[in-house]
Amino acid sequence: MVSNHQRKVLVIGTVFPEPNSSAAGSRMLQLIAVFKQQGDEVTFASIANDSDFMVNLSELGINKVSIKLNDDSFDAFVKALNPKIVLFDRFITEEHFGWRVNENCPAALRILDTEDLHCLRAARQKAYKTKKKFETLDLLTEETAKREIASILRCDLSLMISTYEMQILNDIFKISNHLLLYLPFMLPSITDVEQKQWKKFEDKSDFVFIGNFLHEPNYQAVLCLKNEIWPIIHAALPKAKMRIYGAYPSLKVTQLQQEKQGFYVMGRAIDVNEVMQNARVNLAPLPFGAGLKGKLIDSMMNGTPNVSTSIAAEAMQQDLDWSGYITDDLKDFAKKAVDLYQGQEKWEVFRENGVKIIRQ
Repeated sequence: MVSNHQRKVLVIGTVFPEPNSSAAGSRMLQLIAVFKQQGDEVTFASIANDSDFMVNLSELGINKVSIKLNDDSFDAFVKALNPKIVLFDRFITEEHFGWRVNENCPAALRILDTEDLHCLRAARQKAYKTKKKFETLDLLTEETAKREIASILRCDLSLMISTYEMQILNDIFKISNHLLLYLPFMLPSITDVEQKQWKKFEDKSDFVFIGNFLHEPNYQAVLCLKNEIWPIIHAALPKAKMRIYGAYPSLKVTQLQQEKQGFYVMGRAIDVNEVMQNARVNLAPLPFGAGLKGKLIDSMMNGTPNVSTSIAAEAMQQDLDWSGYITDDLKDFAKKAVDLYQGQEKWEVFRENGVKIIRQ
């Protein structure tokens, strides 16, 4: 039975959360945990079908509801629930259901979790495909931007994962900070005990890449690895292996495997922590993207230094030293990967840098 002081929170998601498939799934569970800690009653609604990899919401004490798109049944559902807070998991969800929430529960606080700025990722992707340098002013002609900014302006509050993206909203779109809340990943700290249990440099081997393949930047990063970066690393370190992990790999991803070159496409990681703890170096050559990268959080949480592009590491270190090398030149990327793989002294420093970033 719900007590009178218990707030009702409705979360509307594109899919039911899959924390082992993407950083977005982990992020959503972090947000729900905050509401639960405050004693709120949380209902998670989605138009998506159940998946084999979704979290068991009822085990977490969360009500699970299936809703329909463009259907009046949602109006009756939301009116009966009468939530105090409605959280949309991205702007597209708010487009579909925000107006219905407003009509039926006008007093509800509407919060948008941007995940990352979709328009930024889209504009960067366009620039990458047309081989042009991305400029922030490109956002003004990006079709997605009009929709995303409109969604931000309709909501009472938007959760921002990246200070860089907040700056873009301030400078380019003149969005007031009153509408934005900086809320990066909410992570447990790395304890001294956990750190002592990490494998040593000499006990870790091979390179790793991880990323959900429904996400285009991850596929393009693997193509960069396969065609540009790995041949140079493999020539210098013929015994080392490159292992590619990620949820939902398509045939075009699995066909990239070349065992003779030590290039393995492993598919979904059953335990990302185990994967990261065994690898010596994490490679993140993302050519475009936005937000904070779960693959680099996992890397630092498990004491595995990385080599990353500037996009991959964007907004993840503030004024702290990075947990690896950052470079956008692919030949230099490969050279730095070889250096890090063989250079224990630098590797130890980068590992410690990662701990400081997570703790702060």
